Amino acid sequence: MTLDKLTALVGIVVSLAFSYFPGLSEWFDALEGNIKRLLQVAVAVVVAGAVFGLGCAGIVDGFACAWPGALDAAWLIVAFLIANQAAYQLTK
Repeated sequence: MTLDKLTALVGIVVSLAFSYFPGLSEWFDALEGNIKRLLQVAVAVVVAGAVFGLGCAGIVDGFACAWPGALDAAWLIVAFLIANQAAYQLTK
């Protein structure tokens, strides 16, 4: 599985967790729309940053610890958000 696919899968899981996980879903539903969107973006940045950091540490292959790797990490944010929002629209 590529890092793009893995990150997209994490985006789907996060969306489902915020929608259906007891306790978390009630807390998330009480938030305003802008806060919900910013929280999803923040989670995407954390996931992509973690993958980029693991690549820099040599634990994950596929990321150069340089500018091209940072651009790849930015693409992971996009992949996460697309999968996350698609899952939300399909399951809500």
